[in-house]
Amino acid sequence: MTRYPRQGKGRRWTVKELEAVPNDWTGDVLNDGDGLNGEVRAKQDGSLTIAWRYAFKWEGKLKWFYCGTWPDASLEAIRRERDSARELVKTGVNPSDQRKAGRIEAQAKVKAVIDEAERQTVENLPVRAMYEAWLADGVARKGDNADLIREFTKDVLPAIGDMPVRSVTEHHIRELLRAMIKRDACSMADRVCADMVQLFSWAEKRKPWRGLMVDGNPMDLIEFEKLLPPGKKGRKARDRVLDADEIRELQLILKSMEEAYEDAPKGEKHKAQHPLKKETQLALWICLSTACRIGELLKARWEHIDLKKGEWFIPSENAKQVRGGTPDHLVYLSEFTLNQFKALHQLTGRSEWCFPARSAGIGLHSKKPTDTHVCEKSVSKQIGDRQCRFKKRAQLKNRRNDDSLVLSQGGNGAWTPHDLRRTAATMMQMLHVPLEVIDRCQNHVLPGSKVRRHYMHYDYADETRHAWEKLGNHLEQLLT
Repeated sequence: MTRYPRQGKGRRWTVKELEAVPNDWTGDVLNDGDGLNGEVRAKQDGSLTIAWRYAFKWEGKLKWFYCGTWPDASLEAIRRERDSARELVKTGVNPSDQRKAGRIEAQAKVKAVIDEAERQTVENLPVRAMYEAWLADGVARKGDNADLIREFTKDVLPAIGDMPVRSVTEHHIRELLRAMIKRDACSMADRVCADMVQLFSWAEKRKPWRGLMVDGNPMDLIEFEKLLPPGKKGRKARDRVLDADEIRELQLILKSMEEAYEDAPKGEKHKAQHPLKKETQLALWICLSTACRIGELLKARWEHIDLKKGEWFIPSENAKQVRGGTPDHLVYLSEFTLNQFKALHQLTGRSEWCFPARSAGIGLHSKKPTDTHVCEKSVSKQIGDRQCRFKKRAQLKNRRNDDSLVLSQGGNGAWTPHDLRRTAATMMQMLHVPLEVIDRCQNHVLPGSKVRRHYMHYDYADETRHAWEKLGNHLEQLLT
């Protein structure tokens, strides 16, 4: 039902008249003239509202334009909406379309503001965010990247961590590295430089980082050697190899140390110099005759050693971890190596570990349960402690501090258990073992096409067995 103001059709409603509208008018239409009509609606709480719409003809059809709801909007505001709509109709514009276009335009402006804010956020992403993305997706090193995190936290992030990636230049990086060199941390600076090369190389291939390097990769312009003052050196890849004379000298030293201790008078042995532990001696000869990593050996279990077949199985979790995983490894024991393992079995065979930790009980007479292996660094520490002339440190308490294992009078520098792995590979090369076989003896992840590695699965068992036999025979002759 259409209702009109008290003064009659063609007149306007007043606020007082609207306030007096009874509830039984719900659903009725109030005519305010000039095409403006309001529908009476009842809310759940019993109060009334009036939704006003403007009626107009468009393309021969009756159309409605919503002007507002009283009392949320005043009558004056509602009539102004009607008047604006009527003017648009006169100019040939559909007011409903105009309102829709206005909403779209407003939404587009909001989106543009948001997009611009996001763009600026991306443009200002700091080096710290790039580093964290790299840690999560671009690098996987031993110990959950602990060493990498430590070096970046100490030297890189305090210097450029909060700087936008787009603002980092070669000059900032040189300044960072020079600060490290100034405090005489040349080797660490070299390592940090190499890791930053890896970080920026990873980032320049990926969004959003590559878009932030507008002037290119700053690490491409860093020449670390030119940052070092005269007489200073950065990291140098170890290339120490024990020659035949040094291997014989090592055997003689170990034997002499044992004999000297055994010949010490009774009651005086506590004053005599203890020889290198027998287990450690055997570990050295096994490393040299298999080209294994010292950590792989010290984590070995007796269940992995088959003394009858002459085989040592190294599960992947015991090997050096690299991206893409490290495969299981099977070492075929030469007669020389097998004899070392048999001697070791006499010492630790009652343990599940080939090299059980002291707390787990070592030796045949131990009654303590075995629960773990020795520390992976224990053998390296024992060897290093007996070459103290090469250590830039004060003497350590409760540790050996002598030069009893210095070889060639120190002329070739210090040696480490890992150098024995390099020495073994060099000996194999000297014995004309093919390089690809040496790589497999060392359980290296082979370079080249991933597709090739995926399809070619020949295990080189005969070739590696023969290589280890040649190495063992050579050592047997060398030490006899």
